[in-house]
Amino acid sequence: MAKLISKTYGDALFELAVEKNKVDVLLEEIEQLKQVLSENEEFGRLMNHPRIIKEEKIQVVKDVFEGRVSEEILGFLTIVITKDRYRDIDAIIDYFIAEVKRYKGIGIATVTTAVPLREEQRKKIEQKLLETTHYTKMEMHYDVDGSLIGGMVVRIGDRVVDSSVRTKLSELQKELLKVQL
Repeated sequence: MAKLISKTYGDALFELAVEKNKVDVLLEEIEQLKQVLSENEEFGRLMNHPRIIKEEKIQVVKDVFEGRVSEEILGFLTIVITKDRYRDIDAIIDYFIAEVKRYKGIGIATVTTAVPLREEQRKKIEQKLLETTHYTKMEMHYDVDGSLIGGMVVRIGDRVVDSSVRTKLSELQKELLKVQL
C-alpha cells in the first residue's frame, strides 16, 4: 500500500515538474526539503499528530515554508497533509527523486565488496556499468561487507548481480548436497 501511495503522489509531482519544465529546480528543492525534514524529527511528529487538525498543520507548513519553497512544493505539501499522507512523505520524496534520476538517465548503483575499493577500481566498475546499461551517468554507493569473503554484489534498482565468493560457496554446497553416494 505504501508503495502505491508513494508512486501516486511521486508521479503527480514528477508530471507537474515535467509539465512546467522545472525538473531540475523541483529536484533541488525536494532534496533540500528531505534534508530539512530529516534534521527536524519534531516537525514530523507534529504533522503526524492525530489531535492536530489538518487546517492547523497546513497553516504550520505555510508559516514555515512559504517564501522559502516554490508554490509547487508548497502545494504538494498541502495536498499530502489534506489527504492524510504525511506519514508517507519520505517514501514519496524518495520515489520522486528516483523518477527524476531515471528521467535524466542517471542510474543508482550500490556496490558491496569484502574490502574497500581503491579509486581506480571504483572508476573501472562505474565505467563498466555505464557500458553495460542504458544509463548516461551513474550515482555510485559503496559498502563493505566482510562476510562476502571476496567478489562483489552490484545492485541497480531491483536488479542484483552477485559474484561474491560467499554466494559461489553456498551454490557449490547445495550442488554437493544433491550428489548421492
